[in-house]
Formats: sequence, structure tokens, C-alpha cells
Amino acid sequence: MNTRRYRMRSWIAGALVAGVSAAMWTTAPAQEPKTLRVTMHADVRTVDPFWTTQTIAGIHGLMVYDTLFSSDYELKPQPQMVDTWTVSDDRKVYTFTLRDGLKFHDGSPVRTKDVIASMKRWGARDGAGKQLMSFTASITATDDKTFVWTLTEPYGLVIDTLAKSGTSIPFVMREQEAMVDPFQQIQEVVGSGPFVFKRDEWVPGSKTVYEKFKDYVPRSEPASGHAGGKVVKVDRVEFVWLSDPQTAQAALVAGEIDYLENPQVDFLPILESTPGITLEMHPAQGTMGLIQLNHLHPPFNNVKARQAMMHIIHVPDYLNTIAPDPKLQQLCYSHHGCGVAMETDAGSETYKSPPDYKKAEQLFREAGYNGEPITILHATDHQYINPANLVMIQQLRKAGFLNLDVQAMDWGSVVARRAKKEPPAQGGWNIFITGTTVLSSSNPITNTSFGMGCDKAWFGWPCDPVFEEMRKSWAFAPTVEKRKEIAVELSKRAYEMVPNLRFAQWRSPVAYRSDKISGVLSVPSVPPMWNIELK
Repeated sequence: MNTRRYRMRSWIAGALVAGVSAAMWTTAPAQEPKTLRVTMHADVRTVDPFWTTQTIAGIHGLMVYDTLFSSDYELKPQPQMVDTWTVSDDRKVYTFTLRDGLKFHDGSPVRTKDVIASMKRWGARDGAGKQLMSFTASITATDDKTFVWTLTEPYGLVIDTLAKSGTSIPFVMREQEAMVDPFQQIQEVVGSGPFVFKRDEWVPGSKTVYEKFKDYVPRSEPASGHAGGKVVKVDRVEFVWLSDPQTAQAALVAGEIDYLENPQVDFLPILESTPGITLEMHPAQGTMGLIQLNHLHPPFNNVKARQAMMHIIHVPDYLNTIAPDPKLQQLCYSHHGCGVAMETDAGSETYKSPPDYKKAEQLFREAGYNGEPITILHATDHQYINPANLVMIQQLRKAGFLNLDVQAMDWGSVVARRAKKEPPAQGGWNIFITGTTVLSSSNPITNTSFGMGCDKAWFGWPCDPVFEEMRKSWAFAPTVEKRKEIAVELSKRAYEMVPNLRFAQWRSPVAYRSDKISGVLSVPSVPPMWNIELK
């Protein structure tokens, strides 16, 4: 046994002797009731899946709510709440009929009025939803089970958008929650999905609990990805929040949790060699890092300052820090990720080149920068965002001419603060780091942070009407070949205007106790908890 592995196993043994696990799990034995214990990559801090694009909000939403369509293992859209649908010859009118047996957790039936209100609320926040709504003339109810979605133009991405599995996911809520201002968080959580949220047992920073919804009627098809029959085979699911990666690995090794969504890359060899633990990845699974710049305030309201960042950031440093295992790495300069149909790195020559601090300093001066503080929101409790921040801060300091105001906080605080449009000195920000899945970024429409729609854009609020017209052209392109041509031009424009900076692509497996559970579904984005069975 090598020294590193011995030390880790010794740490695990010591942690357990010290009572780490005993202090955190005091629920009844796993078999009575049947309880699945999992640790996700983040803690559930908001119960409104439309309010934020945090992946954990999407995971929470997938437990509680259902969707009109979902993507299967092959990433193909499949009906979920929808039973049948038709499309008019001019491709402007979609008629949907809901399937039988749909019921909310309070016992009330799901009606088309709930669906319509939910789609409008989602479409006011989500990037792909905004695009769809911009081509929507109306959504009207024919009766309680049938509704008609009428377009102004034959937009060909309706079903694909409704089946998206990257945040924000178009969940169906009750009308009364869906009518809440999209920019205010809902407080009541009553979905029609396979699990019921137990608010009385929710302890932010510790545990989130869900119970099986006994009146849920699964589809008859086998489960596949996020599609098919959502058959729940446990009584409870507990999201146990463990902020320290080592503690999380120790808990999995000790059998105190059954499933670990995002194990730290450094410890994968230990998990691979531990009897009873399985690591699994979907072929399309991948994460892309994102350095988001605030376009509202100096210095990054000036395009030259944004361009200067490309002369400072060195992408391989992030990749070698976050995913040092070459098998998990992909040096990628495509805004949509590599290995997808719209992959292109057109215009990235500057970004690929070695750092040029003199050129960066020149561009910052031309942008009017005079040494003012640059406020960086540094999430210290996130598995890959924390080390990525450390790399970025080191790179910026190495340039030598920037005045950095690094503000350490937890990820939940970053999520709240990034929505502020005030200047940094008044509680705003200049830079924060996040990440996104390759799946949700794989084209110009579903790629939320790629848009430059000004006030309607994602956090940072990039603004370029020319770019947005190009995105619209992509959506209406008649062939895949034409879309690829437009994607190349979009990439060039993005590298010119710099809405943000991507830093590489890597894959992360999930880890679970295969000696304790079975039926884990392989997905490329938010993990489903249905179909999992305790042995």
C-alpha cells in the first residue's frame, strides 16, 4: 500500500473513532423505514428551482416536481407528464394533452392552468426559456388536460427546450406558486413529482429530507436517464450535507452514506480500491469552469478590460489543479464544450497563447483602469470552485498591476450576492467563478451564460444586440450544417466581446455503495434518486 493511501485510510479510521459519523446521523436504521442517504456537491439553501441556476436547486426540483418532457440516456426528448401531442403543418401550433393520474402532493389534480403558469414563470428566468417565450404568441388551455402553445415563428427547439435537464429545468408547480413574481422565491413546496419535501425536517447546512409520494403514478416505460418510469423504491431520501470532501469520502467508505455525487478527484484511487464502492460516469458527463465578469461596472464594462483577462488566464493551470488525472481532463476552448455537435474554438487564438502581462496591462489602461479594487467573490466551501479561485487569484496577482479585493464566503452567499447589480463598493462584485455542465452548454440557446441579452442576460449582464441576433439565426437555421456555420461566427464574436471566460472541461464520476444499493441511473447532469433500491 502506498504512503498516501495509508495516510488517508488512517485518517478515515481516526475520524470514525472520534465519532464524526455518530454526531451527524441519528435517524432510524436504514431498513425501517428504507432510507437512502446521499451527499450532493452542495447544500440545499433555496427551495425555488427557478430562482437560481445552481445545480443543487435543480436536484432538489427533480425530487419534488415533474416535467412535461425529459431526456433519456441517449439524450433524446421523451414525454413525461405529457401523454400525446401534435404539431401543425406550419410548425407554429403545438397541442399537448397531459396523461392520467397526475396529482400534486396536496391531493389536488394537475391542471393545464398549473402548467401554463409554471412555463411562464420559468420562461421569465431561464435563458432557453426566454428564447422560447420570445417566439411565443400564447399558451392557452383547451380544458383541464389539454393546452395549446402557439408560436409567432416556426421555432424548432420547443420539445428540446422543454426536455432540458440542465438548470433551470422547466418544472411544473401549482398555479398559486407559479404566480409568484419570478424574481421572488416561492415559500411553499408542493410538486407532483416522485418525492415530497419534508420542510419540518429541513435543516440548512445539515440535512434535507424527502419522502416517497405514494400517489405518484410512474410512466410505464423503463427508467432511462431522466425519462421513463420514475419508480421510487425507498421510503425516504436524506441529503446529508458534508462540506469537507475528506469527511464525505470517509462517510462513504464507512457506509454512513450510500451515494456521493461529486467525490474529490484526488481520492478517486482510494474509492476505486475500496470493496463495495462503484464509480460511474455517463459518456456525455462533463463540467466546464466559468469565470464570470460583471459588465455593468468598471473595469469590465469596457471590452478592453475583458479582453485583457485572456492575456492573464492560463487554462491548463485550472485543469491540472481541479482534475489532475489525465483520464478526466480535456483542454477545451469551445464555449459549448468539446465532444458536442456545436464544438468550435474559433477566435480563441489569444486565449490559447501564453500569458502576456504587458499586453494585459496596456488593455486595462486603455479601458480606463487606474488601480481601483477588483472585487472577487471567493466561495471557499465548493469542491472545485475554491481551488479554481485560488488559481485565478494567483494568476491575477502574478500579473502585478491589479488591486484585488478577495472576499471569502460560502457558495450560498455567492449565489445571493451575484444577483446584485449595485457597484462592488455597495455590495456588488466584479468577478465570481462557477461551473456548468457540458450538456446544458452544448448549444447557443441552452447555454445560459453564453447569452448577451443585456438586462435579460445571466449574472454579469453581458450586452451585445449583434450577438443576440446571431443566436436567433442559429435557432432558426434549417440544417445542422448551417447551425455549425453560425456557431463558428458566434464563437468569434464571443471571443471578441468576452461575455465570460471558460476554463477547461473535466469529467467527474459519482460514487456509491454497490454492496448496499442498486439501480443507480447514469445521467449526464442532475442525478435522479428514483429507481435506486436498498439491498
